[in-house]
Amino acid sequence: MRRLTLPGTSLEVSEACLGTMTWGEQNSEADAHAQLDLAVARGVNFIDTAEMYPVPVSAATQGRTEAFLGSWIGKRGREGLVIATKIAGPGRRDWIRNGRTDLTAGTIAEAVGTSLARLKLDCIDLYQIHWPQRNVPQFGATGFDPSLEREGPSMREQVEGMARMIDAGKIRHWGLSNETAWGVCEFRRIARELSVPGPVTVQNSASLVSRAVEGDLAEAIFREGMSVLPYGPLAGGLLTGKYRGGAKPAGARYTLFDTVGGRYRKPLVAEACDAYVELAHGRGLTPVELALGWLRSRWYVSSIILGATTLAQLDEDIAAAGTVLDAATLADVAAVAARYPNPAGY
Repeated sequence: MRRLTLPGTSLEVSEACLGTMTWGEQNSEADAHAQLDLAVARGVNFIDTAEMYPVPVSAATQGRTEAFLGSWIGKRGREGLVIATKIAGPGRRDWIRNGRTDLTAGTIAEAVGTSLARLKLDCIDLYQIHWPQRNVPQFGATGFDPSLEREGPSMREQVEGMARMIDAGKIRHWGLSNETAWGVCEFRRIARELSVPGPVTVQNSASLVSRAVEGDLAEAIFREGMSVLPYGPLAGGLLTGKYRGGAKPAGARYTLFDTVGGRYRKPLVAEACDAYVELAHGRGLTPVELALGWLRSRWYVSSIILGATTLAQLDEDIAAAGTVLDAATLADVAAVAARYPNPAGY
């Protein structure tokens, strides 16, 4: 599998990153370990998790995903692996630290310590802010609403908190998630002003039906020398075609959980997914090859985050992550995108 160095770091990562969000809800600890074994055998060395996982989230399961990864690392060791995790953003989940989720320097330090213990690590390679402290449109929203403004720790305090963790040797680099172009630029500006490390990656939704990253965020990424770690590359499975015609496959994510993936339940998303599935078939590709091959062709993408509930799905996804699309296929994709520019939103 192709590997590359994350811009602004010395981290060499596989072009496919193993996502873990289902571990502890849809997947057992044994399932998680089997996925890890398969991924590593296929050349994956990059693993992404979060203190909030699994999803759907609950007080009863929060932290299980990191713990499942940690029990595997405890047996295997971390040699050759790049481990990323995330601190939960403000609000939303009152059971995390009894509601202390404002991104203060103290909260960052506490969260890092808890994640290190669960993961059985002494240092996290990439530590990410799961969603911003401030008011931003996210998780499928398309407009900024000033009435939702709220008080909270400053971006400067967050930068200082991350810098302290790097100085303490507890994290190597840090990044952002569900972030905007303004946020990326402001975090980087503050870090330069303080002469401390700034964020190096942005983990945002990006797929054939979620295109917000391609506008001003892409410009910010380019000018700041960063890269994107796309999550949701298959739109929760919609881009595989398995939900076509209103199908509800047994055990599938959107069959089991009505409250997840709101951005993908918008009116035009299913129609756009149908168009891409038909395009793939017409080009002699699987829908997964088309979706992941398109992301692989994007200059701003460093590693594609792949989540699966079965080993067969994961094996297919890892293989498809190396798909190279020809110019004619990419032109066809652009023609479909002109009809459905960004149906899922952020």
